[in-house]
Amino acid sequence: MFKDEALDCVGIESLWRKSQRFANQSRGCQTQPVTSAEAEVQSLYTVDNGSQTEPPDQLMEQYLQQKHHDPEAPGLKNFLDCVEDTVIQELAKNAKSHAFDGFQANWEDQSRLVACLHCLHYPRAQEKHLHTTSISWNSTGSVVACSYGRTDNGDWSTEKSYVCTWNVDRRGMNPAQPDVTIDVSTPVMSLAFHPNRPSVIAGGLYSGDVVVWDTGRTQDPVMAQTTMSPDSHREPVNQVDWVPLEKRGELGVLSACSRGRVLLWVVDPDHGRLVLNAGYALVRQVPHIKTRGTSHIGVTSLALSPWDSDTFLVGSEGGLLLKCSFSSLTPAVVSSEGQSVILRDPAVFSFRPCSSPVHSIHCSPFQRNLFLSVGTDGLAHLHSLLQASPLLSLRVSDSYVFDVHWSPTRPLVFAAATGEGVVHIFDLGRRTLKPVATIHQGSDDKAATCVSFNFSNTNLLAVGSTDGTVHIWQLSSNLTEQRPREIIQLEQLANDMAE
Repeated sequence: MFKDEALDCVGIESLWRKSQRFANQSRGCQTQPVTSAEAEVQSLYTVDNGSQTEPPDQLMEQYLQQKHHDPEAPGLKNFLDCVEDTVIQELAKNAKSHAFDGFQANWEDQSRLVACLHCLHYPRAQEKHLHTTSISWNSTGSVVACSYGRTDNGDWSTEKSYVCTWNVDRRGMNPAQPDVTIDVSTPVMSLAFHPNRPSVIAGGLYSGDVVVWDTGRTQDPVMAQTTMSPDSHREPVNQVDWVPLEKRGELGVLSACSRGRVLLWVVDPDHGRLVLNAGYALVRQVPHIKTRGTSHIGVTSLALSPWDSDTFLVGSEGGLLLKCSFSSLTPAVVSSEGQSVILRDPAVFSFRPCSSPVHSIHCSPFQRNLFLSVGTDGLAHLHSLLQASPLLSLRVSDSYVFDVHWSPTRPLVFAAATGEGVVHIFDLGRRTLKPVATIHQGSDDKAATCVSFNFSNTNLLAVGSTDGTVHIWQLSSNLTEQRPREIIQLEQLANDMAE
């Protein structure tokens, strides 16, 4: 019985173990078999490098040991101790100096002072071998106008001519195709854009007429012009300009001709004409002759003072240089018969005459008394309104100098156009009076007849030539950015030389 019971116990225990295994298997999970691999890396070759310094020689070892044990020899340290107080005093003094106030370093590359952007030309004018006689920028600085005529023809001419304009800011501008072309019956001698209206231009013709065009009018650009009357010019109008009238806000056209007359016109757009507002006659009295003792002063150039609206300057064929006043009440010694106004003598002061015709005058935009004049003597004369003799005369060219223009941003810088075909840019602040930049137009046998800085886009300079082209040059910042104390230098230049 005990044996049977023992067997039963063994069977029960075996059943219990089997049930436990079954239960464990039902609750368990099996992972994926883990795979493994062995890999070896072996370099293809090895290189051993080594370096060894040469052992110092015996003399060097002795020197280093001596240097290590001996005290430092007198030298730089003793020198610095001696000059320390002096250096500190100088640094303290320099810290109070204002010599470099406002100075800003310019790290730009100044190797190229000028670069040609455009060469504008009108093929029909070049076919006729017409010269560029005048150029002018409009009030926005984006449009340049040029007139065509002749600078070497002293006889009466009825040759047709043109006035052309280009917008240099317009994308895709064609330098050989003007944006606006105005056909004119006679050569045009001078141009001037309106100071406020960017589409209005005044022009003086070889025939003596004065015309105002509006380039915005596509059908008929003529806005107003003079009519044949005793009031009008009979000779070529060498210069025109816009001047303020007595009525505030209005501008009139001032014209000057080679017979000594300077006339002020008012624009009457309703009737399409220019009405004479005031007239001036410049005459030279010949001594010891009681009758017919006067001769006309042929006006070749004219400049308005930007500081005094009553003052203008006149240059003549005979080399006379005169300061004039619009408010002069002195009657001119000429006949005013048939004219609508009485001609007055505007001259109030005469500067020392030049030996040759005065081609151009320009007043400084930074100093009220200074102005420049150039002519056929090849010199540029710096004048003061306060004295008769020039403050300074410098050689510009061995040929004629046709035009001169102050920089609108650099008080000491001006440009001069020469008969040799080049434009020289001068800086009066330099110790040497040689040009700081020279612009070659590309043709030595063609004179540069006119030059004009752009007062709005001040990095642009326009130059006209006798080959009928107008080059637009881009100036570097070295020629356009005003330098510290430059205006003070200009004032000192005017005062020191005047004394």
